[in-house]
Amino acid sequence: MRLRNRPWAKPLIEENPQYVVTEPEKLRGKWQERFGNENPIFIEIGMGKGRFIIEMAKKHPENNYIGLEIQTVAVGMALKKQLEAKLPNLQLVSANGAGLQEFFEENEVQGVFLNFSDPWPKKRQEKRRLTYKTFLEQYKYVMKEDGHLEFKTDNRGLFEYSLASMNNFGMIFDQVWLDLHDTPDVEDNVMTEYEEKFSKKGQPIFKLEAHF
Repeated sequence: MRLRNRPWAKPLIEENPQYVVTEPEKLRGKWQERFGNENPIFIEIGMGKGRFIIEMAKKHPENNYIGLEIQTVAVGMALKKQLEAKLPNLQLVSANGAGLQEFFEENEVQGVFLNFSDPWPKKRQEKRRLTYKTFLEQYKYVMKEDGHLEFKTDNRGLFEYSLASMNNFGMIFDQVWLDLHDTPDVEDNVMTEYEEKFSKKGQPIFKLEAHF
């Protein structure tokens, strides 16, 4: 969803280079140096306003987290949260997530999160879906051999498409949920803004965990 313009967002990002990376290609292969440790790195592609990636960073200080987002306003909103939390294991990236291989070296990432991605429902938009084969190729490249991918959505059509796309790519499914919030696993679940909104309306949340 396209957010309304916020004039303060870009200046705020420019004022806080310690938390927001605007040229991630310069850190390719050097992300652990950026964090100052050798902890595993997990990335969220399309972090939106940042609720999920910030909560994950709080919950798991033993890991490093990177949230990528193309919308400057959304990055600004996530940055506001990070300025309050000041999490040392979180970095925000203001860039297009389609360039992962330019931002990360091979096997540099432990895991990838895809949360409530744009479904791009029209057939001609298929290549834009974050579970299309060209994106899966990038995830496979940047992730370690024992890495995993997690995908959540409220869109049944996109979920069914993603299952088929990943299966055709040769991915192995660790677990599949057709209604995450109606299972005991929801107790350990970290929600996004969209997830809370949709689940409160009683809409099923679909989730899968898979690896290459």
